[in-house]
Amino acid sequence: MTASPSSSPAWPNKVLALDTSTDRLSIAVGAAGQAALLHHEAEGGAQASATLLPAILDMLDAAGWRLDELEAIAFGCGPGTFTGLRTACAVVQGLAVAGRPGGIPVIPVHGLLAVARAALDRWLAQHGDWPGGRLSAALDARMDEMYVADVAVTPATDMPDGWRLALVQDARLCTPPALATADGWPVSPATPPTLLAGNVSGYASRWPTAWQTVPLIPAWPDAQALLRLSAALWAAGAAVPAAAAQPLYVRDKVALTTEERERLRPPGHMPPAPKP
Repeated sequence: MTASPSSSPAWPNKVLALDTSTDRLSIAVGAAGQAALLHHEAEGGAQASATLLPAILDMLDAAGWRLDELEAIAFGCGPGTFTGLRTACAVVQGLAVAGRPGGIPVIPVHGLLAVARAALDRWLAQHGDWPGGRLSAALDARMDEMYVADVAVTPATDMPDGWRLALVQDARLCTPPALATADGWPVSPATPPTLLAGNVSGYASRWPTAWQTVPLIPAWPDAQALLRLSAALWAAGAAVPAAAAQPLYVRDKVALTTEERERLRPPGHMPPAPKP
């Protein structure tokens, strides 16, 4: 299955894309739906809050772009680490508001859609053609769970790079032995996909037997994939003002604040004395 790109000039030509939803920091600039003009990856995690903004400013300078020239900012909105998602949102909102009066449009990009896009690019580079069928995207969610979503991949002559990717269902959490495709596919959920993409190879030995023979393409929600996806999202009207750029949390909070813990204590309960 092959696809031919569109020559439509309707897409933003100056887009900043970034993702800090995993332990990687990824930034790219370029035209929506096209290969990145510049791309940078570094260690993310807790360091991203200090290194993301300087790295963005350095990349804009290297590209010869001013912040107020950006036509859109695409960011990985999750799922992912709480700290990483909050960092990305804060930086994106700040840049979008500061960029120019009225703000720069923001394009939230689902992390598992970005995983699928990164995997598609890798597959096409190696094989030259997409085999069709179903693609499942997965990210390590820690706590012995994975974020999983099924993605439809179809040729699209109206897209700059010739492809359209869409989530079949919302992302879900599952343990490795419970891995299954979404009910939206016209097959049994127990039927494995054509390909699996993600950073979940450490769980492979515990997947259902039928999944253990499915090719796994290592992939992460990198900024180059976000840049590719931004054209279709822009065309679909998914761009939002800065204030509406929010993280996507698939898992509920795993830690309570001190105030929340106090509210949950029984009446009269005394907290333990601090250790000397």
